[in-house]
Amino acid sequence: MSSERLARLDRHFQQYIDDGRLTGWQLAVARHGKVVHHSVAGRRDVVNDLPVEADTIWRIFSMTKPITAVLALQLWEEGLFELNDPVHRYIPAFKHTKVWRSGSVTNPVLDPVTETMRLWQLFAHTAGLTYGFMYGHPVDDLYRRAGFEWGMPGDDLEAMCDHLAALPLLFQPGTEWNYSMGLDVLGRVLEVVSGQPLDELMRTRLLEPLGMHETTWHVPAEHQSRLGVLYTAHPADRTAVVLPGMGDAALHPPKVFGGGGGLQSTAYDYHRFTQMLVNGGELDGVRILSPRTVKYMASNHLPGNADLTAFGRPLFAETTFDGVGFGLGVSVTIDPVKGRVPGNVGEFAWGGAASTAFWVDPVDDLTVSFFTQLLPSSAHPIRSQLKQLVYQALLD
Repeated sequence: MSSERLARLDRHFQQYIDDGRLTGWQLAVARHGKVVHHSVAGRRDVVNDLPVEADTIWRIFSMTKPITAVLALQLWEEGLFELNDPVHRYIPAFKHTKVWRSGSVTNPVLDPVTETMRLWQLFAHTAGLTYGFMYGHPVDDLYRRAGFEWGMPGDDLEAMCDHLAALPLLFQPGTEWNYSMGLDVLGRVLEVVSGQPLDELMRTRLLEPLGMHETTWHVPAEHQSRLGVLYTAHPADRTAVVLPGMGDAALHPPKVFGGGGGLQSTAYDYHRFTQMLVNGGELDGVRILSPRTVKYMASNHLPGNADLTAFGRPLFAETTFDGVGFGLGVSVTIDPVKGRVPGNVGEFAWGGAASTAFWVDPVDDLTVSFFTQLLPSSAHPIRSQLKQLVYQALLD
């Protein structure tokens, strides 16, 4: 990779700071197991004039999902479940879930489930679940009314799943793709098959073995000064302004440890996670998954090798839709030309609500991670520009 061309990344994203769209960011590019570019810029806290530093802690929101997916596949490798197992085998409340047909939020018309919801569909967002923050369908409204907009009701993951199972599905399981709480439900399945709480299971089976010691469900008091402030885009000029209240969740242990979000991490920790994946499931002599499992995880599991444009609803997700399929917890590039963004067939990725993002490219033995704290992630085209600028720096 060209160091001169990699420097374009810093110059380009410095413009985001100069015009106020971001307050600060951190970026890491690694190839053949070595970090070839690492940079920080701007402020993690503008009010207190604290800079972004190498050990800044970031809310990764939905970048929790691939971590949960890897944890689940560890247990799958041990035979604790099969991907085709019905979800209701582990969470009985889902045996009685209905499917939206028509009507209104006050008078919905629901159908019985005719297609069994299966575990692989939780990984792949094809189970018929949704998110309350979507604002695209009456079922999203029902989620919000039940407390599922940016939080989760219930005192634990079991109770949360029971609440969720009482709400209608958006469609019959397996018939469409819709970004959803599937990985949160999968987290409960992992508790059932392992007999451990999700946070303890994740810490002992994945985070500690990988040396991800600062990837946590809340930031301890002694490290909270290192946590980036959460910002949002001003509706008038899209500049970053402090988002009060919502960022405070990172300071306290959550009541519900959901597999779909909630972790805080550092660039160092997440780099270790991506390096394990690009290495085929191993890092520093610690084997997390088999190479075959990583390859299977990063295969397109949508029927007929469809992309999200063909199989998904035209709603928000942490990825583009054209030329992108979906695997087990990650998006998968199946046609970079169709997506109009450079890359390779088989690279896999995901992002978080605060504009964080990563991808793993097994073809070029490349990993890239980007961290900032701006919500929503759709505010600026950071991810597509990041890919454009990384791939132009590859010389072989």
